[in-house]
Amino acid sequence: MSKAAAQRRSAVQWRVGAGSETIARATPQEVAVGLSFDGRPHTVLMATPDDVADLARGFTLTEAVARAEDILEIEVTETDLGVLADVRLKPGTLQRKARPRTLEGRSSCGLCGVQRLADAVRPLPRLDGGAKVSHQAVQRAVDALDDVQTLGRLTRATHAAAFADDEGALILVREDVGRHNALDKLAGAMAGQGRDASGGFVLVTSRCSFEMVEKTVRMGCSILVAVSAPTDLAIRRAEESGLTLVALARADGHTVFAHAERLLDAAPEYA
Repeated sequence: MSKAAAQRRSAVQWRVGAGSETIARATPQEVAVGLSFDGRPHTVLMATPDDVADLARGFTLTEAVARAEDILEIEVTETDLGVLADVRLKPGTLQRKARPRTLEGRSSCGLCGVQRLADAVRPLPRLDGGAKVSHQAVQRAVDALDDVQTLGRLTRATHAAAFADDEGALILVREDVGRHNALDKLAGAMAGQGRDASGGFVLVTSRCSFEMVEKTVRMGCSILVAVSAPTDLAIRRAEESGLTLVALARADGHTVFAHAERLLDAAPEYA
């Protein structure tokens, strides 16, 4: 976490039986991040100004703009108005059809500015195979997540997305004020480091709406675990794409809503 990710603000705290006192509290930064492709503006996201290159790379992948191997470089520039991230693609790259947008993407919204109904819910690849993990592995990841949220523990105002291996050990974590941004940052970091998402599972601290399912599927990960509840559309999209959807993952357990065959009562045996 960089110094730019949080700032201390003074406030007046009131408590029952104690009255008022002046305190200082850390607040997460939320800035405009402009994304462009080969110099052509595409959208503006409201995001935490850490890991912006990961955010741009992940957005490119999870929004089906281009493949990871088609990205040549990502140029990040700080300005007085925010941060600009320009994704340079290989010459001749056939860009996939990105959802056209006319509004900035708020940190709480994954589809802000999408113009047509057909662009809101698009076909997904089908996931076959993938990791099989035990219920205990899911719980190990859930139990460990709070300790690795540096910005979240400081501000209590951000989301996290993490990747865990098949034993539940957390491998990589990204944080942001926006749940979609956090997942895109994770996807970008995974791709940038050449990590295979099929060998473990994604864990997010937010509710599970359908676009979180879509992004996980496009990462090539077959299991998504969410701390909060899923929407009905998220469940249907998971069923259609072959994604194992686990939600309501808390200290006392979790609930599997789709493709429970990848969740085992005991650790998988390997030859």
